[in-house]
Amino acid sequence: MDSTPYLDEARALLADFPVVDGHNDLPWALREHVRYDLDRLDIAGDLSGKLHTDIPRLRRGGVGGQFWSVYVRSDMAGDDAVSATLEQIDVVGRLLARYPGDLSRALTADDMETARRHGRIASLMGAEGGHSINNSLATLRALHTLGVRYMTLTHNDNLAWADSATDVPGVGGLSAFGREVVREMNRTGMLVDLSHVAATTMRDALAATGAPVIFSHSSARAICDHPRNIPDDVLEKLPANGGVAMATFVPKFILPAAVAWTQAADENMRAHGLHHLDTTTRAMEIHQAFEASHPRPNATAATVADHLDHMRETAGIDHIGIGGDFDGTAFTPAGLDDVAGYPNLIAELLARKWSTEDLAKLTWQNAVRVLRAAEDVARDLRDERGPSLATIEELDG
Repeated sequence: MDSTPYLDEARALLADFPVVDGHNDLPWALREHVRYDLDRLDIAGDLSGKLHTDIPRLRRGGVGGQFWSVYVRSDMAGDDAVSATLEQIDVVGRLLARYPGDLSRALTADDMETARRHGRIASLMGAEGGHSINNSLATLRALHTLGVRYMTLTHNDNLAWADSATDVPGVGGLSAFGREVVREMNRTGMLVDLSHVAATTMRDALAATGAPVIFSHSSARAICDHPRNIPDDVLEKLPANGGVAMATFVPKFILPAAVAWTQAADENMRAHGLHHLDTTTRAMEIHQAFEASHPRPNATAATVADHLDHMRETAGIDHIGIGGDFDGTAFTPAGLDDVAGYPNLIAELLARKWSTEDLAKLTWQNAVRVLRAAEDVARDLRDERGPSLATIEELDG
């Protein structure tokens, strides 16, 4: 289906209802490439070929809200993980201070709407992986105080209190302490993010939470059977919960043919002594050499649209969004090569007869609503109970 005739309409829609993207790993990319030296990678200019993200391309892509991931790798642990997360938070703050005409700090849904009215990109933070709190609810609260507005319960590896989608089963979902983490996130107003977690953890978290959840960058398992994706029975629970599932663009999560190819590419990275998630210049050269001799199956904007079609049918239009994972993946779909590509996805959905009302919910309204709902729940819970002082030793033995 040719979506080109719909591009102008897509750009016009995004001018009114810009994209809120659930997950962008620019902070980690800045750590990996230049050790947070913002003079060496100035996102005010075009960084094509170096990063997926810069301000000119965010503007061309119609991005009006971004959850910047303050991710640290899951093989970091303890105090090292906490310190690295604080460094990530610090660089987001430095970006906001450096580019105040384009990026606006957002802590609330009202802040997001204010940024949109002023033509700035509402900038929020999400911590990717509960290892960032080092089993401490006080650390969780401190991250919220510093501006973090969601936490992904796990990354690629299990925690003592939560199972990851890409690890062998440990506690069978959430432990008692894991459920207390969810309750405390509800009380603070931090969104519970269920990307990366096992399906058992998804179900346990939905049973434990009193506030809407998000999936900041996950797609539909029925379309691509990868453990990082969301099973239909979980998507079907989102209307009762009020949450939002934000479709990701990572080819190995959305295109079945890309799954085996990516496993081979990851093994090639490890054979060269590199982490498979490395996106530094040397790592990308190794990836490109591998791709030259092993042609990569290509996902497209239509591939992502297939997931969104299914997610809309299963969860409903009020419960879906977009979470590209730019600068957190070595490969991207054709047409969604970087943050300038969102109009191509919206044009594809317009070609599939998605209405303006539906697209406004997908791009902007659902994400703002879910944050506002979490704020409302937190306000009520703080009237009912104080900060939890529970420890993992007390609850899990």
